[in-house]
Amino acid sequence: MNELLPLDPFAIDPFDDALRSFMRPWRVEMPEAAPRIKLDLSEQDGSYAVKAEIPGVKKDDIDVRIDGSMVTISAEIKSEKEEKGNGGRMLRRERQEGYASRSFSLACPVDESKVEASYKDGILTLTLPKKADSSSKRIAIA
Repeated sequence: MNELLPLDPFAIDPFDDALRSFMRPWRVEMPEAAPRIKLDLSEQDGSYAVKAEIPGVKKDDIDVRIDGSMVTISAEIKSEKEEKGNGGRMLRRERQEGYASRSFSLACPVDESKVEASYKDGILTLTLPKKADSSSKRIAIA
């Protein structure tokens, strides 16, 4: 048969356990977020202007594709972070690799032959001229 023991509320000190857990050293490191391409899009009379923020990427790792009014910007992101101690001995080295892509659709098709692109200080600047409006013809329905 089991023996029942009376509960002594003073035998367990919940405050002592709570304070002890606060005194423990702890360190939280959040993983770095997946790479993202942030962009600004504006429209002028005959073109669109795009400024895309892609820091830490080489110009050769950026790919811009235009298909009619659909624009896709993609980049392969590789970064390496190294921390050294006082004596020059490496204590930690982290690498991040990823692929980021953004696609958006414009109201008018883009004239691919006149597109201008430049990349400086982590900012990709695109000038996307609108394709000349093709004359529309009304079709008579019989």
